[in-house]
Amino acid sequence: MENVVELKNVTKTFKDFSVKNINLQVKQGFVTGFIGANGAGKSTTIKMMMNLLKPDAGEVRLFGLDYKKHEKEIKERIGFVYDGNVFFEGLNLKDIKRIISPAYKHWDNTLFYQYIEQFELPLNKTMKTFSKGMQMKASLAIALSHHAELIIMDEPTAGLDPVFRRELLNLLQELMVDDNRTIFFSTHITTDLDRIADYIAFIQRGKLVFNKSIHDVAEDYALVKGGMELLDRDTEKAFVHVHRASTGFEALTDNIKAVKNIFGDSVVIEQASLEDIMYYSNQRRQTACSI
Repeated sequence: MENVVELKNVTKTFKDFSVKNINLQVKQGFVTGFIGANGAGKSTTIKMMMNLLKPDAGEVRLFGLDYKKHEKEIKERIGFVYDGNVFFEGLNLKDIKRIISPAYKHWDNTLFYQYIEQFELPLNKTMKTFSKGMQMKASLAIALSHHAELIIMDEPTAGLDPVFRRELLNLLQELMVDDNRTIFFSTHITTDLDRIADYIAFIQRGKLVFNKSIHDVAEDYALVKGGMELLDRDTEKAFVHVHRASTGFEALTDNIKAVKNIFGDSVVIEQASLEDIMYYSNQRRQTACSI
């Protein structure tokens, strides 16, 4: 099985927003980062992966199975880590384990207590006393304790301090030693993905812009800097968006080869970060909407 998750032409329409014709594959044994601005459609897409929302059109399959016939089997193989507390705040971790563990035939008590100790989580304190980081750790411990093959994380680092974010990313790298485990990591904090992501899926205003390996993203996208005299209607076609300043221009391209052919050595070409790609792509959309 090459793809753990497959979305084919998936559409979900709300009153003032829609996710349109999403075709997304999540490869087994890798970390896929799911990026986009707040409100881009990341959570909506994840809710359809989890069968918490039904698509209006298209097909959602996990592990090659569909939810109509295999919901219990699919959900036993998924661990979900959400931005915030998803448990009743009056319960402690012992209570939560007692309630949740019977739902999973592969629940592993030894592993559960191992992660509780590793994450330094109190078993007898209620969830309402947990910090945001502790709540996230609790969700991750429970997800890992039933040997989930696919870990889906929706903005898990939002609001966390930099030290804990670094600890989390190190932990995720350790988890990926298991070749059978797959992580799908949604975030608008793109720097979190620089060290751990193998693939990047970028969604903007409900449309998937690309789903590429991190290597291909680096090969395709770049920041280009040069003098204003180099710009005209034809040369600007090589760019996603151009930012003009008195000192010259800075632009994002998704076709480095074309830029080299057009400008040669008269421009400076630098590697674009994921944040650069999101920013300039959003600027292009705003410019198009204002025309």
